[in-house]
Amino acid sequence: MVESHVSLWESCLSIIRSNVPEKSFSTWFKPIKAIKFNNNVLTIQVPNRFFYDWIEEHYLGILKKTIYQVLGPKGQLEYKIVVDSSKSKRKSEPEFSSKDIKNPFVIPGLKKTKIQSNLIEKYIFENYIEGDCNRLGRSAGLSISAKPGGTAFNPLVIYGDVGLGKTHLAHAIGNEIKKNDPSHNVLYLTTESFTTQIVSAIKNGTMEDLVNFYQLIDTLIVDDIQFLAG
Repeated sequence: MVESHVSLWESCLSIIRSNVPEKSFSTWFKPIKAIKFNNNVLTIQVPNRFFYDWIEEHYLGILKKTIYQVLGPKGQLEYKIVVDSSKSKRKSEPEFSSKDIKNPFVIPGLKKTKIQSNLIEKYIFENYIEGDCNRLGRSAGLSISAKPGGTAFNPLVIYGDVGLGKTHLAHAIGNEIKKNDPSHNVLYLTTESFTTQIVSAIKNGTMEDLVNFYQLIDTLIVDDIQFLAG
């Protein structure tokens, strides 16, 4: 009897569950769905690009061992990333890249200037209350903090209901980046402040100065950015 793609993936999940912490299993593997199995290739669907990148970086080893155990030496795993149908990618053997992602907005030779970050120092990852509703956001924040500008999820947009810790998380990301690299220029501001700066620059004819200022920023954190949509 030929097993279905669903039962094959359930077998994989059973093995994975016994090899990773329960919290990690719930966050990174429960949301994955099996799509099809054809010619020794099991296709799974992940919610977004961040899921793919995180699994590739942290769980590729256990996935390869699991696929070998369930599908045999010829078995392969293929990803379907649900982001935009025009940009969805499928990969069988995830590839690692040693190249750093460069910031295209940095002007070579621009003098490094220390910027007041506006970060609230007490908002850090260590006292961030994690739950099912914000676990993914926290994981994304930690990944960005470890390698700002060097991940596929750039920019990162955090959204959710009131009281789920979005502002705390935004400050925690900035504070963690500064802790890892004090020379890294982080700027936190609200959308209201950002738009006020733009309006003022247009009114006073100082837009070039504003552009030059923001070119000094390595990481920009804008709170309530949805207000830019009107």
